[in-house]
Amino acid sequence: MKKKKILLIEDEANQRILYKETLETHGYEVLAVSNGEDGLKLLGNTSVDLVIVDIRMPKMSGLETISNILGQRKNLPVIIYTSYPQYKTDFMSWAADAYIIKSSTGLDELVAKVKELIGD
Repeated sequence: MKKKKILLIEDEANQRILYKETLETHGYEVLAVSNGEDGLKLLGNTSVDLVIVDIRMPKMSGLETISNILGQRKNLPVIIYTSYPQYKTDFMSWAADAYIIKSSTGLDELVAKVKELIGD
């Protein structure tokens, strides 16, 4: 069976590695990039099943990235995974399928939401 493919957009290198390894342990293929521009370039020529994006990143914010992603593929599931709860009320964040706050249990919640949205 083919692995589900996730695009992870996270600017913090250590967190990007941790999330990638965690998701791969759960059987997903993970393409990880450090900013929204690189994520959009990858998305332009690669098929993915889900996108996980941080909010505060250099070059392009997560909300701008989501807007561009949904302009390309409006039915692609998107999870916002961030340390910033204040953006949850931002209109553009409503376009995401989930908004998860990074915390000690956040990674477990992220994996559970990924499984809910795209399966194993």
